[in-house]
Amino acid sequence: MKYDYQDKSVIVTGGAKGIGYEVVKGIVEGGGKVALLDIDDDAATKTAKESGDKVRTYHADQGNREEVNKVFTQVVKDFTNVDALVNVAGVISAKSFDELPPEEWDRTIKINLTGPYNTVHAIWSHFKANGGGRIVNVSSVAGKIGDGLLGTAAYASSKAGLNGFTKAIAKEGGKFGIYANAVDPSFTHTSMTTSLSEDPVKNQKVIGIIPLGRPAEPVEIAQMILFFGCDAASFITGEIGDADGGVVMDG
Repeated sequence: MKYDYQDKSVIVTGGAKGIGYEVVKGIVEGGGKVALLDIDDDAATKTAKESGDKVRTYHADQGNREEVNKVFTQVVKDFTNVDALVNVAGVISAKSFDELPPEEWDRTIKINLTGPYNTVHAIWSHFKANGGGRIVNVSSVAGKIGDGLLGTAAYASSKAGLNGFTKAIAKEGGKFGIYANAVDPSFTHTSMTTSLSEDPVKNQKVIGIIPLGRPAEPVEIAQMILFFGCDAASFITGEIGDADGGVVMDG
């Protein structure tokens, strides 16, 4: 399914591979342009080449506030106007609380929660000045149920925080025409979940809790992200959408 991104410019963090790659592809197919931010320069360059002149790449670690501010300033100069921000970049933390070192907690929170704060903060005034914009944060069902897949205490906490952050900026941003929504995937075939896919015991255990009985493909998660990121979601903000095969089923 294609969504209309004609003449739109979108920043996508973590857009080089997996879910982010499918988001970039969907925006381009919908007529839009993408500023692709990633720390994997080779993968980002490969993705950009597939999309012709519709994608420009930038090296950015979203956990580094100074770097984010510098890159976002350049993106606005290059694109003149940015219509949406999609935060896909993140890391997994698989350690149980008993084995969780403070350093891993700090890194997970820094990238998964402070990172989206950094990117939203960097574009907020631009959105306000231009009469609005759309923010989509990729979270996880772990943020609702307390664990999931390879993600445990640190990961679940970072994603629960991201869900709360999304609701907060949706409430504050509404009067400025700024929309904010999040997407909570469950088990999805990406490079981050490769180790789980290769472990038949863990793989079957996780699949067993998904009512649809299978993992998602990245393009399936991207569909909800693309919906939230365009004008099709014209009266939806502050929503935490589950793309999880039926794991959560909250009302």
